[in-house]
Amino acid sequence: MRNIDRHLEKEYQLWEKIQSQELAKLTAALHHLFLNLGAYFLISIIEYVLAIISHSQTLRADAFNNLSGIISTILLMIGLHIARDIDDDDIAGLTPMPKISLHKRGNDQRVQFTRFRYETIFTLVTGIIMVAISLGVILAGISNLLNPAKHLIPDRMALLGAAIASAIMLGVWYYNKQAGKKLQNAALIASAKDSLSDAWMSIATFVSILGALVFKITWLDGAGGVLVGLFILYSGISIFWESSLNLADYFDPEAEAQYRQVLATFPEIVEVDELKAHYNGNIITLDLVLVVDSQMTVLSSYQLAEKIEQLMMHRFGIIDTDVSFIPTDKTKF
Repeated sequence: MRNIDRHLEKEYQLWEKIQSQELAKLTAALHHLFLNLGAYFLISIIEYVLAIISHSQTLRADAFNNLSGIISTILLMIGLHIARDIDDDDIAGLTPMPKISLHKRGNDQRVQFTRFRYETIFTLVTGIIMVAISLGVILAGISNLLNPAKHLIPDRMALLGAAIASAIMLGVWYYNKQAGKKLQNAALIASAKDSLSDAWMSIATFVSILGALVFKITWLDGAGGVLVGLFILYSGISIFWESSLNLADYFDPEAEAQYRQVLATFPEIVEVDELKAHYNGNIITLDLVLVVDSQMTVLSSYQLAEKIEQLMMHRFGIIDTDVSFIPTDKTKF
């Protein structure tokens, strides 16, 4: 019993260390998103005011694009806040959740894994809102194109707004990209994709307004607004699709094939009957059902499970591997 107690204590200490690392990453990601929020808010105000002054449909559409950035950033921040909450017994005072104790026996990891998935849920909601905003921008742009009375050449002030937005959004994209890679955080990676599309949209807005001013093409500004809307739509669908797959427990088949190849190197394993990897926020967990010799002792199977868990963690970064065994009289070869 003492050996089991020491082993369980060791596992709890390891989980506490892993959880602390993940929570530190989530906290850092949250701080990054606060800066994103400030940047989006500043750009939206500048562009919207200058769009009114310059009568630019494209700049106005880009302002709404950055408004979607504000909404998406807030939602991602809420998701991160829930994911890193391990002390409160409710989420935002609404959803009861059991408290997590790292010093008692039991599968407390599963409770925290559930909370980590809230990050993915709010990322998915972000994609939905981006799609909704894009449809409004596209419809408004098409309406302006079909109405010759609204075909106007914008004032040069619109160029200033687009240039400022382009410079800031390129900075935000690079900042998010580097932070997302360093922290391996889905929310920051999604935000980086969003900010990159926003940067391209601001650049496209600048080019569209410049073209309208130089070539005196009255419909070009409205067409630029539709183009901005289409890019918002594409980004929203991409984020929604990726988050949906994660929530639906889809996992890369090629990665699972690599896991099977590693398991095949264990002589004790006759067959991998079932293998399923899961995303819990940014954490990967793995469920295995392995066919082994029916004469294998409980101690041997326990030691095999420990070897597998350690190997999968060190080689692939899989935080938790649950192993079940099926006995057989067959041999591996």
